Amino acid sequence: MGKFVISQRANGDYQFNLKAGNGQVILSSQGYAAKPSCLSGVESVRTNSQDDARFERLTAANGKFYFNLKATNGQVVGASQMYESEATRDNGIESVKNNAQDATVEDETVAA
Repeated sequence: MGKFVISQRANGDYQFNLKAGNGQVILSSQGYAAKPSCLSGVESVRTNSQDDARFERLTAANGKFYFNLKATNGQVVGASQMYESEATRDNGIESVKNNAQDATVEDETVAA
């Protein structure tokens, strides 16, 4: 099962990574100034990841492949890593679809 890991950047912004069951990061968010906004981003990924049309399949200038997940308003809510082939990128998209909806949330910004 996947999980969303919420962390805080050096500049104080919050971000999340969606990790697959094997611990690999499959989607990363932008920085958010406030934690509630970050949590809203997690919910947006849960919702939008179930619609294939929300995935923007792209090729970088260096020839590697990646994808963005967009909300209904067109804003990017998560970006993938770089992949060597279109097939591995498409596997990454399937992994987001399969993991995001039921993923747990692990908040690393909360003191234990």
